[in-house]
Amino acid sequence: MNTSDDKYCQAFTRLLQIMDDLREKCPWDKKQTMQSLRHLTIEETYELSDAVLDNDLPEIKKELGDLLLHIVFYAKIGSEQQAFDMADIIDTLCDKVISRHPHVYGDAQADDAQAVKQRWEVQKLKEDVNRSVLAGVPQSLPALIKAYRMQEKVRGVGFDWDNKEQVWDKVEEEMQEFKNELDVNNTEKMEDEFGDILFALVNYARFVGVNPETALERTNKRFMKRFKQVEVLVRQDKKDLHDMELEEMDQYWKQAKKDVD
Repeated sequence: MNTSDDKYCQAFTRLLQIMDDLREKCPWDKKQTMQSLRHLTIEETYELSDAVLDNDLPEIKKELGDLLLHIVFYAKIGSEQQAFDMADIIDTLCDKVISRHPHVYGDAQADDAQAVKQRWEVQKLKEDVNRSVLAGVPQSLPALIKAYRMQEKVRGVGFDWDNKEQVWDKVEEEMQEFKNELDVNNTEKMEDEFGDILFALVNYARFVGVNPETALERTNKRFMKRFKQVEVLVRQDKKDLHDMELEEMDQYWKQAKKDVD
């Protein structure tokens, strides 16, 4: 990408002009606020996530455009409120990225990606000495992603296990504690201990280089494809799932795995 190419400036200027037109002339766009856009922005983010998981490049391009439109929309509303505009957003971002990459824009050294991440977290804390290490983790994140991000954040300041074996020991310890609560049959305690198991598993996934959210979503997609194929096979045989025993369903499940995997 040649960042000096006029086509990027022209394309972005065109988008900003379109947003000006929409805000002035479209009844729907005129009435939107940051609050009304919020849930739509979250939806667009998940649509982009789906496209990335599917490695669908044309769809990724489309969803990135939708997300960019939202960013421009927020910038337009911000400028109307005389709070900030698109240039302010970009300049603030550039300043932040430069300050947190002294190994690129300064004399610091960073030998690997982990060193960069640690320096990023330390730099953020230096910018605000009263800032919590976990301040950058949104409260509205889904629980699995939130657990992963919190663990990444505290790792950035050195609060972490030494090796994956220690983490797996913790997984097994939490599983035993959950089993103990099963015997007592205390629902609240069981929920607490099961949460601890999930948190420990997320930690282990992080140690072995697996993103747990991506892993679980891939499993969800596989299960959905397989079960839909089960339904197709059952209908082809003019049967009804509600009338079948589990053993018979399992035979269809095994066939579905062969068909769609």
